[in-house]
Amino acid sequence: MRRMMVIAAMTLAACNVQPTGGNAAQGASQASPVTIKADDGVTVFSRLYKTAQPKALILLFHQAGSGKGEYATIAPRLNAAGYDALAIDQRSGGGLFGENETALLVGKDPGYLAAERDLQAAVDWAKTQKLPVIIWGSSYSSSLVFPVAAANPVVKAVLSFSPGEYFDDKTLVSTAAAKLTVPVFVTSAGDAEEVARAKPIFDAVPAVGKVFYQPKAGGVHGSSTLIAAKNPKGADANWAAVLAFLKGVTG
Repeated sequence: MRRMMVIAAMTLAACNVQPTGGNAAQGASQASPVTIKADDGVTVFSRLYKTAQPKALILLFHQAGSGKGEYATIAPRLNAAGYDALAIDQRSGGGLFGENETALLVGKDPGYLAAERDLQAAVDWAKTQKLPVIIWGSSYSSSLVFPVAAANPVVKAVLSFSPGEYFDDKTLVSTAAAKLTVPVFVTSAGDAEEVARAKPIFDAVPAVGKVFYQPKAGGVHGSSTLIAAKNPKGADANWAAVLAFLKGVTG
């Protein structure tokens, strides 16, 4: 009973989040729970943020130790800009931004690569929505979006926040990046180590219209770079870069 009450409270809180900045005329976000199945039968718990007349559907994937709550403030801002958004709980994650229902169901963390099944399940679900599909990753999932995009022609653009070769195969991500023909946005925190991890992956992308955005005023690891509470000095400027890229992709 307590777990059900926590889930209900989290969902209600997400529904009441209001975007800051952007085009508020799009209206308040309407978030609802969605469950999808990975190909191995694992239930992937998700939250769908809807808006009127969406330009595209953005799939939001979280960082290590995290869950769909990572996007509780980001998804409404995307709604305000005219995009539907689906934030998922991957099986490799935790309670950094609130309960990760998929990780709780699975139990022992199976590792980053195992979560690729969950990203693929989200893409398969997105195919049924009849909208252009954009995928967005944070930290380890910002690396997984490259092989997922390479395997799925339905993906029209990729946003990658703090990628790196985080897996045992230290060429897995750059090899997948080299296969992409869609617009790609890559960003990272401003420190030299993080830039050094991200830049070779970006350089491998042959796509025209790719963007490597290095924050000037402030950068934070992963999608948290867009959360004002995590990055008060740089979030607004970073949002401007993200929204400009999305506008270039979808008009």
